Amino acid sequence: MSSGFVFERERSERGLQRGRIILQKGNIYLNREDGEQYELVEYLDEDTQVMIRHLYTRKTKIANVYQLENVKINEREDVAVDLSAISDEYWEKALEKYEMIKPLLNAEQYNPSAVKARAKEVGVSERSLYRYIQAYYSLGSIAGLIDRKRGWSKDRSRLTQEQENLVAKVISDFYLHKQRPTIEQTIREVQRIAHIQGIESPSRRTIRQRILRISEEERLRKRGQREKARNKFTPKPHSFPNVDFPLSVIQIDHTPVDLIIVDNKHRMPIGRPYLTLAMDIYSRMITGYYLSLDEPSVTSVAMCIARSILPKERLLLDHNIKGEWAVFGYPSKIHVDNGADFRALDLSKSCAAHGIALEFRPVGRPEYGGHIERVIGTFMKEVHGLSGTTFSNTKEKDNYASENEAVMTLDEFESWLINYIVNVYHKRTHSALGVSPVQKWRLGIFGDKDHEGCGYPQLPIDEQTLLLDFLPSEKRTIQHNGVTIDGLRYYDVVLNMYINDTDDKGKNKEFLFRRDPRNIGRIWFYDPKLKRYFPIPFADQSLPDMSIWEYKQVRQYLKDKDEKLIHSQQINEALTEMRERVEQSAQRTKKARRQAQRQKVHAKSEVVIPTAVETNNAPPIQPISNGLLLDDSDFTFGDIE
Repeated sequence: MSSGFVFERERSERGLQRGRIILQKGNIYLNREDGEQYELVEYLDEDTQVMIRHLYTRKTKIANVYQLENVKINEREDVAVDLSAISDEYWEKALEKYEMIKPLLNAEQYNPSAVKARAKEVGVSERSLYRYIQAYYSLGSIAGLIDRKRGWSKDRSRLTQEQENLVAKVISDFYLHKQRPTIEQTIREVQRIAHIQGIESPSRRTIRQRILRISEEERLRKRGQREKARNKFTPKPHSFPNVDFPLSVIQIDHTPVDLIIVDNKHRMPIGRPYLTLAMDIYSRMITGYYLSLDEPSVTSVAMCIARSILPKERLLLDHNIKGEWAVFGYPSKIHVDNGADFRALDLSKSCAAHGIALEFRPVGRPEYGGHIERVIGTFMKEVHGLSGTTFSNTKEKDNYASENEAVMTLDEFESWLINYIVNVYHKRTHSALGVSPVQKWRLGIFGDKDHEGCGYPQLPIDEQTLLLDFLPSEKRTIQHNGVTIDGLRYYDVVLNMYINDTDDKGKNKEFLFRRDPRNIGRIWFYDPKLKRYFPIPFADQSLPDMSIWEYKQVRQYLKDKDEKLIHSQQINEALTEMRERVEQSAQRTKKARRQAQRQKVHAKSEVVIPTAVETNNAPPIQPISNGLLLDDSDFTFGDIE
């Protein structure tokens, strides 16, 4: 299940970069092919081609969008940090600014009357709104709105409980009223009641921020505009609100595949894989997927999102699929159900850092999830035509012996899946659209005489940062023997300068680490001074690489043997013994064969970020690809716990 590519190693020295390549006509870009600056002149409705014009010679030529880079990369070091290092206080302020400018993003930002009206509505100056818009587009996400100054200290509270109660009551009883008082009138009401009660009034800015947190739907509904709220926010059957262009909303969901697959070695049945699928609601194009032998998790969701954003050319090459899958770029919103894997805080923060709104399906409103569920149903009907299908129910299955008929490995099924997406589903007329998904996508991107296209989607400046941002994070202190996570010890000399480091109060500092569950043989340490990641291997180099699920099995195995103190030698011996048993029984039991296959897939997940020394002999720059793992030579797309 390989889909690797080579990263630009010199990028690892530049640290984290969350900016975007915004592909707009008239913008200036650096062409990677010759290092010269060009103006983007025209989109070409063919693959991912554009016409560019040299800034000095004025000669035009055709280029691939993946060759273009922003001329100037944002230099804000204060946001070039791991997401977990940005306090909730900073995020809160940034989100408040984002809510102020949200209606102005895209076309409205150039409309002076719209900016003036919005400034009056939210109670800030027009100059501030222009500054917020510029800051937002400097990184293409909410991260650009994070304050540069220090946040509030931990022992300082913004409002007393009395002040909080006062503001909440005035907003509820006064502002959210059918008389629709203004924000300024609401601020004066808070000040008036505070004076009567003999407490200090919160600042005007704080009161305004509390009001701006109220959703537009709640504001309309509670201020006597229920019909307007209903028309704007209630979807019609088989429709989704505010889907006006490609990637305005994508939906993601999971499903067990209605197919028994076989292992690579013995070609014996090992059970059903799981599929995580992402779809663009506007065009019904599939934007990304994740195929796994393990049940869906927050990391499988994150990997599906990353694959959705990144280009797919290398993926097609790896699986020898002839066709086009020219879908890439940041979605404006990701819509999901209320499962725990979607509710994870890490996922929410990762999406916010990249300017992606994560929205959950309203309880009791199944129409919000119907699109992705219907397309998954369409896919499974096609799967029912494959040997080894389980069908969708026992009535359909009848006397069909799925395991006896199973013939496809996970790799083979993945190739079949990609080919079906690219060459069948995308090209077949969609009943709800009246055209094929690829035709609808191109209409949304390029437009025609009756429709204005939105242009190419935005790409990440640095894929490495995108992938790291979606990996699970941990905070740990650094001791003389390294850092310990889940009883496993990691060490590298890069940790030495932070051993027993303390804060101003004399407490041991906690540092940020990220870990890929598919291979916990190394973790990534975020150096807060250099603002970049370093791989940290097991302190005991005799330990083999393993996935998190294997490690959990090892710990349970040792616990069952009543071994209280677990050390490296025990882990190594237990893992070796377990793997030998699996290999011996692989031909006898389906569970063991599935575990053996799982182990092989996880073994492809070698994740290494090149160190500064390794970057001296950087390979030629490669086109941006679909790879989702960080490796010093090749990226593979493995399975996950």
